[in-house]
Amino acid sequence: MSRRILIAGLSHETHSFVDNTTSLADFDIRRGAEMLASAGDASPLGGVLEYANGQDWEMLPAIDYRSTPGGTVEDEVVETWWSDFKDAWHPDCDAVYLVLHGAMVSNSIRDVEGELLRHIRKLAGSGKPIFGVYDLHANFSPAMAANADCLVAYRENPHADAREAAVHAAKLLAKCLDTARPSMHLRQTNILLLPTGTGTADDPMRTLETEARLMEGDDVWAVNIAAGFAFADTPDTGLSFQVVTTGSTERAAQNLAKLELLAGDLRESGLANEEPIRSIMPRLREPTDGLTVLVEPADNIGGGAPGDGTGCLRALVEHQIENAAVCINDPKAVARLAGVGVGGKTTLPIGGKGSRLDLGPLELEVELLARSKGRFELEDKQSHLASMLGDFADMGDCSLVRHAGVTLLLTSNKTAPFDLGQWRSQGVDPGVLNVIVVKAAVAHKRAYGPITKRSFRVDTPGPCSSNLLRLPYKHLRRGMWPLDA
Repeated sequence: MSRRILIAGLSHETHSFVDNTTSLADFDIRRGAEMLASAGDASPLGGVLEYANGQDWEMLPAIDYRSTPGGTVEDEVVETWWSDFKDAWHPDCDAVYLVLHGAMVSNSIRDVEGELLRHIRKLAGSGKPIFGVYDLHANFSPAMAANADCLVAYRENPHADAREAAVHAAKLLAKCLDTARPSMHLRQTNILLLPTGTGTADDPMRTLETEARLMEGDDVWAVNIAAGFAFADTPDTGLSFQVVTTGSTERAAQNLAKLELLAGDLRESGLANEEPIRSIMPRLREPTDGLTVLVEPADNIGGGAPGDGTGCLRALVEHQIENAAVCINDPKAVARLAGVGVGGKTTLPIGGKGSRLDLGPLELEVELLARSKGRFELEDKQSHLASMLGDFADMGDCSLVRHAGVTLLLTSNKTAPFDLGQWRSQGVDPGVLNVIVVKAAVAHKRAYGPITKRSFRVDTPGPCSSNLLRLPYKHLRRGMWPLDA
């Protein structure tokens, strides 16, 4: 029997402490049949659509909104998404499938996904299953658990399995339609993991994910480890677990309690280990045969930072580091270079415009090496970036410039540094550099790990600082470790 599945997407990881808001214009929006063009691409949506093509399913595409992580989302976005969803609603659909992030915050709604799921459940009634996939960094809420039958989390960070997780959730939906209907059970912990402590190659996430997989089977359909996103100021922020099961509430509670106890034992392993940038610079002069990566979590683009912090750039210039490179998102600098010919020189303020925590723009004389439109195909179709964008990334108009021994890639659209195609598309091979700055926390490792000789995680000013005591939380639950130790 043919099944009719309504599918929609909404993805934004909201940083509550950056200065700028995220507007409707910041979202890449696909409506209706436009979504079907994603079938087969590297995104979670592409994976579900491809899976559906092999089933006896008729996919009913509604809407898909995606945006790079950033500041608080304007209410207009949520209102427009819901209006679009209602307009695309098919009362005769058999189920709803959602591609979500899980950490969206708007001006007036702390739990956007939970609120929208509540509306969808009311619209769909109790008879239609609601399934979907979500990002491992979600701040999973009681409303999300109560109004969905099964949401499956990514299980890897970097998110190499985002597409796979989406397909897995679709297979569970097929199982539901043919057999029984599961329910979700949630346990929120009092643990606030730093983004730098959520990599699944290391504890606590490595052991938690391993234990979760051992719990699955028979009537336990999925066990999710939601690491949370610490820079979203909400009552639901933090590490949480969900069990999706057709079994008993008692057994689900036992599994959740076991995971919570294990997380408490492992929580110290997720603390940051970042060194002041000034203490690292002398070590960059030590001879090494290969690339040194300076990881700058405080300006983590994948965490919502503006990507124009000058902390590492200042250090490279001051210490006259040779054969170094850094990407700065600075559309104003790109615009000012529009009248400069290739090979020409000019002086302009670079970076330092996106966060009050930065020292401000750095005035540099630069030589223009090249300019481009900035669109590139991802080299790794299973990367963290692919989970966000699909097969292509768009950095907007770009200028490649050089100051002394430092090459700067100036972009107009902030682009998370999760794919080496970002540099190679601009004629720069990261593998032959001495030093490169990566504005990330964990997700860069899949791309940069194979070409990195040594790596330093550095402490610089910025909105994604690992020192959470610097952040003015207003809505976070009391008793959250390590803030309320």
